[in-house]
Amino acid sequence: MFQISDNVSSFDNVFDVLQERGLIQQTTHEEEIRELLGREKIRFYIGFDPTADCLHVGHFMQIVIMMYMQKYGHTPIVLLGGGTGLIGDPSGRSDMRTMMSRETVMENCARFKTLFDKYIDFDRAICENNAHWLWDLNYIEFIRDIGRHFSVNRMLTAECFKQRMETGLTFLEFNYMLMQSYDFLELYRRHGCKMQFGGDDQWSNILGGVNLVRKEESAQVYGMTFSLLTTSEGKKMGKTQKGALWLDAEKTSPYEFYQYWRNVEDADVEKCLSMLTFLPMEEVRALSSLQDAEINRAKETLAFEVTRLVHGDQEAHKAQEAARALFAGGGSMDDVPKTSLSAGEFAAPGMGVVTLIHRLGLVPSKGEGFRTIAQGGLSLNGEKVTDKDLFVTEAFFRDGKLLIKKGKKTFHLVELS
Repeated sequence: MFQISDNVSSFDNVFDVLQERGLIQQTTHEEEIRELLGREKIRFYIGFDPTADCLHVGHFMQIVIMMYMQKYGHTPIVLLGGGTGLIGDPSGRSDMRTMMSRETVMENCARFKTLFDKYIDFDRAICENNAHWLWDLNYIEFIRDIGRHFSVNRMLTAECFKQRMETGLTFLEFNYMLMQSYDFLELYRRHGCKMQFGGDDQWSNILGGVNLVRKEESAQVYGMTFSLLTTSEGKKMGKTQKGALWLDAEKTSPYEFYQYWRNVEDADVEKCLSMLTFLPMEEVRALSSLQDAEINRAKETLAFEVTRLVHGDQEAHKAQEAARALFAGGGSMDDVPKTSLSAGEFAAPGMGVVTLIHRLGLVPSKGEGFRTIAQGGLSLNGEKVTDKDLFVTEAFFRDGKLLIKKGKKTFHLVELS
């Protein structure tokens, strides 16, 4: 299990640590929260809906928050959404989520828990699943006891619903805010949970929970959102040509994961180092101040540190060596992404080059493949491809291997079997 070093910050209060690293976006009661976190050790929670069978880099921000909180003595409650996952959060969505069966949702929850074990010490933390109290709710009682506290007019002004109002918000999704708010109430009653964290797109849902606990229990609880991981242009980070940047090596290889962070824009280096690594802020600022070609050293550090956190030291070193083999002419190519294809597929007349790169996932469509060639962005074993109708045969392979380069930074090795 990864351990945060004691020199990560000079502050003693975790609130100051999170603020120093740019992680805090909004709070319900800033001064009270800061005082609370400095005065006592609390139980707090973050919820994770199992909308896929793996966590992605967007979730990693929430894991980082929990690690900091646990480092400073607070108790995380990891809430798996076995109940809310059956509904789907409309926040930030332009369409309704795909409905999943209970079996699929619970299988995904189990996979999530396995990953959390890498980062959270559950001897000093709690794991709950809201399926335990949501699956068997009596709907009439729920609406009478909980629904009466929610104003429809106020709910319709919430950011999480505004985008969906144009395309059609279902009553099913409209219930989501009540269910997430009820989670906070249950965790307060069961564990004395005093605080909920979430991405900034969860602000309305968090406020709903804070208000519900106040009305039902006459108790003050708190909420905090953290900054979403976005580029300097405001776009969400963590999206690749293949889709999400997953934390599972089977879905996103350590090399691909490393390369994503190695290739971030210069303007985003400081933000990523601050939010996604546990380097002391003095080191973060020193690396971020590097200029021109020197900034690549900061990007290498970023890529290595984040890959090390997610995949471990060994995989981080292997990914770094593979990258250096391609970009600096040294190191091993053993961990460059590779695909094994039958030699028969390249027998005359061969396989169309655009078909090949589309099959390998280097381009999202054949149209994009044609554009890549037209723009001079594709090479085979170091030779630029200029003919969009080129057929790749066995003659293109050297010792049974073909290194494909797309753009300046994307490589893929094809091996004949």
